[in-house]
Amino acid sequence: MTDNSSATLPGTSAISPGRAEPARHAGHAGHGWGLLGVAAFSFTVPFTRITVEHGAMSPLFVGCGRAVIAALLAAAPLTATRQRLPRGLQWARLGVVAAGVVVGFPLLTSFALTTASAGHGAVVIALLPATTAVIAVLRGRERPPRTFWVTAGAGALAAVAFASLQGDRFGGLHWSDLLLLGAVGAAGTGYAEGGLLARELGAWQTISWALVLSAPLMAAGAGLSVARHAPSGTPVEWAAFAYLGVVSMFLGFFAWYCGLATGPMAQVSQIQLVQPVLTICWAALLLHEHLGWPTVLGAVAVIACAAAAVRTRLGRAGGAR
Repeated sequence: MTDNSSATLPGTSAISPGRAEPARHAGHAGHGWGLLGVAAFSFTVPFTRITVEHGAMSPLFVGCGRAVIAALLAAAPLTATRQRLPRGLQWARLGVVAAGVVVGFPLLTSFALTTASAGHGAVVIALLPATTAVIAVLRGRERPPRTFWVTAGAGALAAVAFASLQGDRFGGLHWSDLLLLGAVGAAGTGYAEGGLLARELGAWQTISWALVLSAPLMAAGAGLSVARHAPSGTPVEWAAFAYLGVVSMFLGFFAWYCGLATGPMAQVSQIQLVQPVLTICWAALLLHEHLGWPTVLGAVAVIACAAAAVRTRLGRAGGAR
């Protein structure tokens, strides 16, 4: 995958005056949709923490139940607009998207946040922009400069170091940190593949089909959880759960994939760098979590490395034009 697909055609040196204005408008639209998606996602970690913190709702129920709600919402517009079925390899690619953003990320973060704070989770998940860029590079068989791999690797090391040095976790990673790192890998894969697939199926169609595809599995998981432990909660906890199902799992992806599909994908992906900052702020405001210097410094280090990796790849793509 290269970003030339959203820029100039091969062999052309510049965009003609007649095409420059539409291209600029498309770029602004992509950034706007991307920012809207990131704003929606920034509440996901704090709201997940709210639902699982006191044990009234099990992580399995939260991770699966939110996907079931989103799948029901997704089925309605697919049916009403009579969307054509995906074809051939598109089903397999939808499986990758579903495994990453519908199954993997929600379940792994739900279990991780039973013990990890929202602020802690936000710092580790700050690796997501760099991870998405790495997956996109591998997926598209690009050959970025060595600087890209150095900065992406530095970001990973910064996140691991932060997690290892937190409180009583000195000297090793807690199981919740491993779950968060797994969630980052799952979401990065789903984001990269979903961004490509959205150009073929459409933005909301991509996440909708992924949700419908995974609905039987997630419904079974939610049913198993309810059979073992009937969920309960305060109005605030149920409101947070509703947000996860309606916005985090559906409407947010509508905006995010629309932004990636409109592009340029490398530029839009940089907007993800705002997400951990917003999430940490929400954790402090909504959950009253203390933002100590380790959290601030860890966030700065991870976000700086992620930004360098994404910008290095963007500069490489721009130079190829």
